[in-house]
Amino acid sequence: MAKYRHNLPQLKRGDFLSDGGLETTLVFHRGIDLPAFAAFPLLDAAKGREELTEYYEAYLAIARERGLGFILDTPTWRANADWGPQLGYDRAALRALNIRSVDYVEKLRRLWERPSTPIVLNGVIGPRGDGYKDGNMEPLAAEDYHAFQAEAFADSEADMISAITMNNVGEAVGIVRASKRAGMPCVVSFTVETDGRLVNGKTLQAAIEETDAATDGYAAYYMVNCAHPSHFEDALVRGEAWVKRIAGIRANASAKSHQELDESTELDIGDPRDLGARYRRLRQNHPAMRVLGGCCGTDHRHLQAICDACLPAAAA
Repeated sequence: MAKYRHNLPQLKRGDFLSDGGLETTLVFHRGIDLPAFAAFPLLDAAKGREELTEYYEAYLAIARERGLGFILDTPTWRANADWGPQLGYDRAALRALNIRSVDYVEKLRRLWERPSTPIVLNGVIGPRGDGYKDGNMEPLAAEDYHAFQAEAFADSEADMISAITMNNVGEAVGIVRASKRAGMPCVVSFTVETDGRLVNGKTLQAAIEETDAATDGYAAYYMVNCAHPSHFEDALVRGEAWVKRIAGIRANASAKSHQELDESTELDIGDPRDLGARYRRLRQNHPAMRVLGGCCGTDHRHLQAICDACLPAAAA
């Protein structure tokens, strides 16, 4: 039985961490080949699970040291019906993999959770297509497509679902509706370009407000990921209702555009201290942002810097 599905602790109190850039860490720091940029096949080999465990535990250790809760993601950003077959997974194998991914992170929770530091199991759903290019899915089609993964998580011990790196409203709406139909709380995390807008030109404000309007505000909260703070901080207006719906940030380490990152052969880790300072300013201006993590190019060093900048009292 899911532990927090009906009582998400991050909605009530305290600050929570998440991990950083899983795929970029594995590829550029660990030298692991990830076809289709997919981490989920690592769950099917002992060595792969060891790599994932080492990766996750670096962040879990920071959360324990700081006395913080943790949002523990499944490595399933690519584990959907279009990407799975490219990696040798038919529909049955893919469903089993999604459920097994939750079993895997649940074992980590048993090792690392303490009463004062809850660990929430988060079933990750990624975009059907390329997170950097407009997928332009209609809500009904997106709901039907992503229901497969949402229902798998509902049949596991996952506490929640997160739609990560969303770049169009239709797909976000479909995932929220699929999550609701499956009885799962969900979060939507949009990604933006260097101008603070989605790739199709829609503002972040419009994306959040339209998704809420189409789903009766079902999403537990929103996040922004896979963009540097310099790309979106000016788009956030202090005190506005839509901004208060953003409860978390998972920024990129690099200030490069998505196109520049796609074309890069080396990892740009940016400046961890500057990233931490930018997170601190975001939190000062927008106190609702209490879930802190990273995305492409970030690793445990960036999360340490973010904690140092944003949560100095917790470091004692």
